[in-house]
Amino acid sequence: MNHKNPWKTLSIKEVYDNPWINITHRDVLNPAGQNGIYGKVHFKNIAVGVLPLDEENNTWLVGQYRYTLEKYTWEIPEGGCIESIEPLQAAKNELQEETGIIANQWTKILDIHTSNSVTDEYGICYLAQGLTFGNSSPEPCEELVVKKLRFEEAFKMVMSGEITDSLSIATIMKVKLLLFS
Repeated sequence: MNHKNPWKTLSIKEVYDNPWINITHRDVLNPAGQNGIYGKVHFKNIAVGVLPLDEENNTWLVGQYRYTLEKYTWEIPEGGCIESIEPLQAAKNELQEETGIIANQWTKILDIHTSNSVTDEYGICYLAQGLTFGNSSPEPCEELVVKKLRFEEAFKMVMSGEITDSLSIATIMKVKLLLFS
């Protein structure tokens, strides 16, 4: 099926730009042919997430205070992937940096657009297995707590609303369906 774009962009004005995001204001004609506006947040990096899972069905979450939310959150290890690095390599780097874990078996679990009504942010999430353990080396600006728990407990955290991060929810739910249903 061919899906033609029903929107027409009349003008684009850059509102903000930094090394991670670019924000534009757009004057548009909407699908009804009426004048409208649209704001777009463009993410310059791909989001990558990793769910490590050992042979006993334990996993590891990362806790940190998220400035944008003004609250403490629990998430799968995740971060940004710059254009010059393959997403799988970025995921491996994030897992080791944040948790000290190295995995020898990787499975791509999903592709995700995190909030497609206002942003083009795109993410890729992986399942990491065959784990070995070393020392973490988080970025200096990160204050992380790493928590080992049973996968089922992480799933319950999603179901209770304790985990609200979109990459974490989608990855945990898909792993639940693929491996534990």
